[in-house]
Amino acid sequence: MTDQVVETGDVRLTGHAAGESQFLGRTRELKELRADIERAGLDTLAGRKPPRARVLLIAGRPGSGRTALAEELVQQVADRYPDGVLRARLTDPDGTPVPIERAARDLLAALDREAPAGACGDDLADSLRSALADRRALLLLDDAADAEQVDALLPDTPDCLVVAVSKGPLTGIPDVRPCTLGGLDAKSGVELLSRHTGSVRITVDPRAAEGLAEECQGQPAALMLAGGWLAARPKAAVLDLAKQLRTDPAEGTALSRVFRLAYDALPATAARMLRLLALAPAGLVDPQTASALVGCSVDSARTTLDDFVALGFLHAVDSPLPQYEVPGCLHPLLRVLAGHHERPADLQVARARMLERTVRLLQVCRAITETDSLQARQKLLDMPRALRFPTPRAAADWLRLTRPALLASARLAVGDGELDTLARRLMSQLVRAMVAHVGTQAAAPDLYDIHSLVLEVAERRDLPRERAAALLNLGDLDARTGRTADALVRYRAALDAGREVDDPYAAGRAMESVGGAHLELGDFDRAADWFGRALVERLARGERADAARLYGRIAAAHTFAGRYGEALRNWRAAISGHRKLGDVAAQARALSELARVQEYAGRPDESLRTCREAVEWARRAEDSRLQAALHLRVADTLERLGDPASAGLHRGAAERLLGEVNQEDDADACEIRTASAED
Repeated sequence: MTDQVVETGDVRLTGHAAGESQFLGRTRELKELRADIERAGLDTLAGRKPPRARVLLIAGRPGSGRTALAEELVQQVADRYPDGVLRARLTDPDGTPVPIERAARDLLAALDREAPAGACGDDLADSLRSALADRRALLLLDDAADAEQVDALLPDTPDCLVVAVSKGPLTGIPDVRPCTLGGLDAKSGVELLSRHTGSVRITVDPRAAEGLAEECQGQPAALMLAGGWLAARPKAAVLDLAKQLRTDPAEGTALSRVFRLAYDALPATAARMLRLLALAPAGLVDPQTASALVGCSVDSARTTLDDFVALGFLHAVDSPLPQYEVPGCLHPLLRVLAGHHERPADLQVARARMLERTVRLLQVCRAITETDSLQARQKLLDMPRALRFPTPRAAADWLRLTRPALLASARLAVGDGELDTLARRLMSQLVRAMVAHVGTQAAAPDLYDIHSLVLEVAERRDLPRERAAALLNLGDLDARTGRTADALVRYRAALDAGREVDDPYAAGRAMESVGGAHLELGDFDRAADWFGRALVERLARGERADAARLYGRIAAAHTFAGRYGEALRNWRAAISGHRKLGDVAAQARALSELARVQEYAGRPDESLRTCREAVEWARRAEDSRLQAALHLRVADTLERLGDPASAGLHRGAAERLLGEVNQEDDADACEIRTASAED
C-alpha cells in the first residue's frame, strides 16, 4: 500500500500550515469504501429490500489511522446525507465499553430528541431507530468493542449509513467487509516525520528517515512521537533516533518503544504529570485537572499540556475551553507507568486532589447563580482566583463542555470504592450545579445516573438515610417518565430505609409519594390511605403547610373515587389550613377545587358562591390565570342555571385577564432575550 493516512485528530503539527489537510493518502482504501456504499447487498441480490443501514467497517489497531480514515470518508460523503453526521465513541480510553444506553442517549441528544430518564438500553435504542426512520443520516461509531454495540445502534432504514471503527471484525453483523489497515509505507511515514521536523533533516539523510519509519513499523502514533522527539531537538539527526530505537533492548510494540524513549526524555515533573494523566476521567484533561493531579499552578499545567500536544502525547480538543484528550493507544502505557512509578497511596492522594478540585469548581459554578445571596457572594470571594468564573454564562458553558468528564469523574469515584466521602460530595455538588444551570427537567437523564451512583454508595456503606434520599429521587424521576410501578417500588424501599433510621422527613415524604403513585395507578382507596398516614406524620410534627397540602391530596383521591362528601370535608380542612397560614394563593386554589367538587356533587348554587369567593382570593393573590379560569367556570355554571347575560360578562372578564397575561409574557420574553444578548 502506497497511500496511507495519519490519525492525528486535533494534534498540532510543527511546521504544519493552518488550514492544510492533515490527511495523507489512503486513496485506494477510500475508493474501495466508497464503492462498498454503492454495491448491492445480499438482500438486494436476493430480491429483498435491505432492512437496515449499510455498515462499513474500518478495522485496525489503535494508532493505525483508522479514525482519521473514517473521518475523511465521512467528510467526502456527508453531502449525500442531508440529515447530518452523528458521532459516538463506544469505548472509553481505559478500554471500558460504553453502555448502549449512554451511546444511544448521546445520539438522541444530537438529534434533539428527548430521552426519558432511566430508560433502559433497549428502549433508548428503539427510540433512536424511530428517530432515524425517516431520516437520511450518517453514523460514525468509533472504537466499537464488539458487534453487539454496533448492532444495537443500527438504524432500520437503508437510507442511513454506518461507518464503524474497530480493532477487528464485527462477527454477527451480516454483509460487512472490513477495510483492514496496516502501518504507513515508507513514503508516507517520511512525509509525516517531515511535517514535524521540517524538510531539511529529512532531505539531508532520506535513508535514515526511511529507516526510522521502518523502526516505527509505519504506526502513525509512533511516528508522531518520534517526530515530536526530533522537533524538540533541532540539532539531533534523524539517524540518531533510528539508532537508539534499533539498539533498544526493550521488548514490546513499536509504539511502546518509541513512547518509552520520548517519555524518558521528559523532565521529572513533566514525566510525573504525563503518567498521572492515566487517572483523568474519560481520558479528558484540562489545566485544572492536571494542576490538581500533580499539585502545580493552573498556568504551569496548561503550558505543560500544550508541550505534550506538540510532542504527540496528547490531542487538543476543538473546544472554547483549553481541553485535551489522552489518545486511546497511549492510555494503557500511561497506566503501566503510573502503577510502576507511583505508590498506591500516592495515586489515591492524586485522585483525591482531582476530585476535591472538581467539587470546588462545582461549588463556584452553582454559587455564581445565587446573585441575591450574600453568603454565596462571600463564598465566591473566598475562592482562589483560578477557581472563579467571570460570569454565570461562563460557568454554564464550563458545565456544558466538561459534562462528559464530570459524569465520568462521578462514575470513577464510585467505582474506586475507597473515596466514597469525596464521591458523595462530588455527586451532591454536580446535582446542584446541573439543577441551577440546566433545570431539573432538562438534566433529568444525567440526574438519574447520578442518583443511581449515590444509591450504590449508600448501599455499599450501609447509609440508610442517603439510601432513602436516593430512592426518593429515583422514584420521582421514574414517576415523571411514566414508570409509575417502578416508582412505587422505590418509594416503598425509601420508606423502609427512612424508618430504619427513624427519619421522619424521609418516611413522611415516602408515604406521600406512595400515595401519589397509587393515585396515578388508579387505586384511589390506597392513595387516600397513604396520604392520610403522611398527614398524621405532618400533624404530629406541627408542619401545618404540608398538612394543608395533604388535605388537598386526600380530597383529590376521594374526588376520583366519587366520594364527594369526604372530598368536600378535606377541601374545607385544606382551606382552613391555608387561611391560618396566610397563604392567599393556596387558599384561592383550594377554593377553586372545592367549587369543582360541589359542582360534581350536584350543588351548583354552592359551587357558584365558592367560585366567586375564589375569584376574590385569586385577585388578592394577583394570580390572573387562576382568576380567568374561575371566571370561565362561573360562566359555565351561570349558563347551566339559565343566566346567559351574566355568563357573558364573566367570559369577557376572563378574556381581558388572559390578554393582560399574554402581554406580560411577551414583555418578559423580550426582557429575557435582551438580557441574553447583553450577556
